[in-house]
Amino acid sequence: MSDKKVRVRFAPSPTGGLHLGGVRTVLYNYLFAKKHGGDFIVRIEDTDQTRFVPGAEDYIFECLKWAGLEPDESVQHGGNYGPYRQSERKELYRNYADQLVAEGHAYYAFDTPEELDQMRQQYKTDENPAPQYDQKVRMQMRNSLTLDGDTVHELMHSDTPYVIRIKMPENETVSFNDMIRGEVSFNTSVVDDKVLLKADGMPTYHLAVVVDDHLMEISHAFRGEEWLPSAPVHVLLWKYLFGEDKMPQWAHFPLILGPNGKLSKRDGAKYGFPVFAMNWKDPKSDELTEGFKEKGFLPEAFINLLAVLGWNDGTEQELFSIEEMIDKFSMDRVHSAAPNSIMKKRNGSTRSGSKNWMHRL
Repeated sequence: MSDKKVRVRFAPSPTGGLHLGGVRTVLYNYLFAKKHGGDFIVRIEDTDQTRFVPGAEDYIFECLKWAGLEPDESVQHGGNYGPYRQSERKELYRNYADQLVAEGHAYYAFDTPEELDQMRQQYKTDENPAPQYDQKVRMQMRNSLTLDGDTVHELMHSDTPYVIRIKMPENETVSFNDMIRGEVSFNTSVVDDKVLLKADGMPTYHLAVVVDDHLMEISHAFRGEEWLPSAPVHVLLWKYLFGEDKMPQWAHFPLILGPNGKLSKRDGAKYGFPVFAMNWKDPKSDELTEGFKEKGFLPEAFINLLAVLGWNDGTEQELFSIEEMIDKFSMDRVHSAAPNSIMKKRNGSTRSGSKNWMHRL
């Protein structure tokens, strides 16, 4: 551990119910922060307005309050590093995106949806059934790398929609140290030129997460392993914008598996085991997904279940108070492999224990 104050964040998108995997990410962030006398921040990542679901943000905070995992800083709790909702930070991102373009690390892309579809069809092969906008095709597209300066200027000042894409270097190795997995390396040639700033001026996750983690002085960034493929983009953005030495320490948690792979709410409906913390009713479809709270589970038991789905203290102990979890928690005891399904049977009961077990705390 460095002398830098521990500051961790959970950054959900307000697009629906809070999945078990999300609550476990919250829990591990919370335990790590409290263990080291640090701060736990919740930052709402609502840059994709097309997926915004009314009520989802309040639902997230209600779940965290029920579970006893309330943040030190957030939209609802305030703090010195706000705003804590990305849509209210929109003006912060543009300058960083333009800086990347000016330094040759990104470029303006004017391709229409029709041109993008045409590219995917033109470059589609049996070996590459889903072509991406990458080093192999970018010089065939309509962007500031292929157009002359006057044309680019004219397009940008004539209300022509455009995005800003990172210019991924060719055949470089990008590495970082993961607190759970050790050294992780990627070859940049297999990573596409991700959009950083969308046509509406909103950043994508890739740009926003780096800028916000820097401005909010995040010391450790913990997230699910589904974000590992994006890690080389984020490492490069840290390097280009702020210096790789300023990057938080990262850890990527394994997924929580269902009986047939990644746990989904359909698994919960099929097996009668919740996958959300609390009831969630989709305002668009009126579909109700039942939660642990409404099933009668105690919040202390709920977080105990999540704690041991991917972590142990090296003993046979299975029941922990929150104080014991804080005292015993360490990242080197978090497993890199995905835990068994919470619905997997063992000795006649679920892996996490029967419902009676859940009420023993």
